[in-house]
Amino acid sequence: MELTPGPVGVFDSGIGGLTVVREIFRLLPEEPVLFFGDTARLPYGPKSRETVIRFARQNARFLLSRGVSCIVVACNTASSVALPFLEKEVSLPVIGVIEPGAGAAARATKNKRVGVIGTRGTVASGAYDRALAGIDESIRVYSEPCPLLVPLAEEGWIDHPVTFGVIREYLEPLLAESIDTLILGCTHFPVLKNAIQEVVGEGVTIVDSARETALLLGRRIGSRRRPGAKAKHHYVVSDVPLRFREEAELFLGEPIPSVERVDLELLEETCEER
Repeated sequence: MELTPGPVGVFDSGIGGLTVVREIFRLLPEEPVLFFGDTARLPYGPKSRETVIRFARQNARFLLSRGVSCIVVACNTASSVALPFLEKEVSLPVIGVIEPGAGAAARATKNKRVGVIGTRGTVASGAYDRALAGIDESIRVYSEPCPLLVPLAEEGWIDHPVTFGVIREYLEPLLAESIDTLILGCTHFPVLKNAIQEVVGEGVTIVDSARETALLLGRRIGSRRRPGAKAKHHYVVSDVPLRFREEAELFLGEPIPSVERVDLELLEETCEER
């Protein structure tokens, strides 16, 4: 599929998807990115399947209206329920975060025992279980919802004793199952990757779905830009919450020059008309 020259479009329910953007910056430094965070309607996890699909469609249509060349669904919840609909409705390449992470875990595991941590919504969806079963039915999957890790990541408590205690509490059941691979099934969790690795030990391979998604994107779109070209990035949100820029820069790993806010009602009206 021949791509248009527009930027890579990335959307998430909030700011966690910026960990995917960070990996795109590292692996595809010449590629411009348009990020949309639906911060007015987060979190998606507790919402119904129908609502998440509707929001994902609106987000995708908004990105299309801005001339993106492809779409990355940098949200585990949206990827788990809405990706099949977007793939059918959008004529551009659409990439989620579930399949890349599952594929990397299937390649990494030696004992066929894989752990998954994520939000309650992602774990309840069974998306990683299905994806891994589709690759290798002999892989056993052990999942654990870790909702408290989201606010800890947003707070920037990367090496706080409380964070280590929470991680140990959550991962103890998975380690008891002798997993040798752990999927970070939430885009917030790469911020805590070092702490998680310290808790699980070097014997457990951690799969960062954000990085794996960026790697898949690179394989899908190839090299489209002049080496060394200066990429211009743009950040859009549906609301600007307190401390947004501080939290976003923590996830992105670099300063954000400016943030555009799009009116939620206008977003819904415009996207429903398309």
